[in-house]
Amino acid sequence: MDKIKSLGKTGSLALGLIVGVLMTLSTTFLISRRARRDTSSKSARLHSSEIAVNKIVNGVEGIIGNTPMIKIRSLSEATGCEILAKAEFLNPGGSPKDRVALSMIQMAEEQGLIRPNTGCVIFEGTSGSTGISIAMIARAKGYSAWIVMPDDQAQEKYQLLEKLGAHVEKTRPASIVDENQYVNLARRQASEFNSGEESNADHNSDGVKRRGFFANQFENLSNFQAHCNGTGPEIYKQTDGKINAFVAGAGTGGTIGGVSSYLKPLIPELKAEGSRKRHQVDTVIEGVGLNRLTKNFDLAREFIDDAIKVTDREAVEMARYLVREEGLFIGSSSAMNCVGAVRVARMLGPGHRIVTILCDSGQRHLTKFWNDDYLIKHNILQQQTPPIDVLSGSERNDSSNDLSRIM
Repeated sequence: MDKIKSLGKTGSLALGLIVGVLMTLSTTFLISRRARRDTSSKSARLHSSEIAVNKIVNGVEGIIGNTPMIKIRSLSEATGCEILAKAEFLNPGGSPKDRVALSMIQMAEEQGLIRPNTGCVIFEGTSGSTGISIAMIARAKGYSAWIVMPDDQAQEKYQLLEKLGAHVEKTRPASIVDENQYVNLARRQASEFNSGEESNADHNSDGVKRRGFFANQFENLSNFQAHCNGTGPEIYKQTDGKINAFVAGAGTGGTIGGVSSYLKPLIPELKAEGSRKRHQVDTVIEGVGLNRLTKNFDLAREFIDDAIKVTDREAVEMARYLVREEGLFIGSSSAMNCVGAVRVARMLGPGHRIVTILCDSGQRHLTKFWNDDYLIKHNILQQQTPPIDVLSGSERNDSSNDLSRIM
């Protein structure tokens, strides 16, 4: 397009010079008017996504969603399928949790649970990404954020939250039945805030009492709705509804639940696959894989066909493969989804189209998932062990990038 525009400008300049010599100023004016009409006509034929680039949006909320869909060429060529990935890590908060956080906060505002700039506090228990999104949107809308996290997450997440002005409370990893598990602790902190002296003591100039809102991403169906009303329709539009399988990790269940609930009625033959970690604990993949059924997942169980187990090592090898072959620097959840997409492509055979989600960048995983010393220390990688061929799951004895040699 840039080349065409460049040629067009060059041609117009040459024409203008010739006309300036041979014709009168009035004739040149007519040609100029004709050029403007032609330009206007071309603008009208631009694709809607190109037009959207020129729009001015209102604040950080305006740049959430409408993320691009990319073809992962190396995986597509190796499997004979078209493997597409929605680049959700390009949301302003770096993950699809931006959609969820905005949806939950808007729902709370609509229900009168919180009001901007009145000292209200949003509480959430999270492994990191949802907390970062909540902290970002809370700051933009006039709220405070109180984020409770397990104390074993990547350090970058805590640092991001603190830079966004959130209060970060760390707790030891525990089962959901433990009262000090991070979700339960966030719920209790919100309840104590609302019933305690802190909320009663402070009012704004209008006499409005400060309130605490527990976002509850696991059970709050605004999570599901964010993907059913946003991510799903975007995927359908970007692919013209031509999809054979959708693969996404299951943490809260909001992404795979919401997207599959939107796509399945429109594409009945679609396969919806959930990818999950081998174990819930002792893993480097953060935020995916639970030992309980959430409301967001349960709402869409009839639309989900199967589940795929992915090991830590498979995800680690996939991430390194994609940065080497594609220049894609992705995080653990994205890598896990890509392993799942390749596995589904193998099951379906060549000629199919699989869509997955690139939900996080490697930038918030430097101290764990992208740290070889950490991985070796925790026996996820071993110095003397050959790398896994991410396209087949078997070990290989060479480091060649030639896909024909490692198939």
